Amino acid sequence: MTIDLVIEILTEVFWTVLIVLLPVLGTSLILGVMLSVFQAATSIQEMTLTFVPKILITAVAIVIMLPFMADKVISLTMKIMNLMITVIR
Repeated sequence: MTIDLVIEILTEVFWTVLIVLLPVLGTSLILGVMLSVFQAATSIQEMTLTFVPKILITAVAIVIMLPFMADKVISLTMKIMNLMITVIR
């Protein structure tokens, strides 16, 4: 196993993690900004106003994106397993 192979694997792992997490984090970020603007406009500073909707929307985003996320992670796992078999031989 060469250093180039390790760098290639780690690069692909980082990109896969970024692609898998970006939809969930993006939804949470957009909702957080919208709630912050709402709080600033109405002067409501209640912590549960931001916490509960973020948790609910994040859970919904995870449920909706789960097939996509599972597909990406499974394909990466299969690629790494096949690579391990190749390196062992």
